[in-house]
Amino acid sequence: MGNSQGNNRRRGPPPAVVDEIRKRVPKRDLPGVEVLFALRGAAQQMDNAVNEWMAGSAGSLARFQILMALRATKGAGISHKEIVEAMSVTRATVSGLMASLEREGLVKSAVDRDDRRKLIARLTAKGEIIVEEAFGVAMARFGKLFASFSREELTALTALLNRLRQEFIPPL
Repeated sequence: MGNSQGNNRRRGPPPAVVDEIRKRVPKRDLPGVEVLFALRGAAQQMDNAVNEWMAGSAGSLARFQILMALRATKGAGISHKEIVEAMSVTRATVSGLMASLEREGLVKSAVDRDDRRKLIARLTAKGEIIVEEAFGVAMARFGKLFASFSREELTALTALLNRLRQEFIPPL
């Protein structure tokens, strides 16, 4: 927890914070806290790496997610509200992302014919090219990234992460 490795980038909180947490957290709960720090560090590292990969094409993972969602509709489009729900982010976040995608000519939004309160986004021809390029880059990187893991390890890790995510869902 909090160790530097390889490239001397700090992983997790500063050592003084780690020491303070160790003093205050019951010994039986320390492994869970260490998992939280390790998982948060890994997630941040992955976000940074994927955003860097996407910088030359889609621009970021969030933009790529929107472009892929639009591509999956095969031209039918998707409402901005559905994008907000699918990404579990705020309307403001999606509005900002959509505005930049539209400025760059990757996406076109129009008012829904049946419900004028809805904005429906569709991928443009330029957006199709960009999402294909981004997908190719991502798949090449993911192939290398996960090559050292067996199918069983990836399946087990996925199951554990899904189980952990469920634990964070508040009870009804």
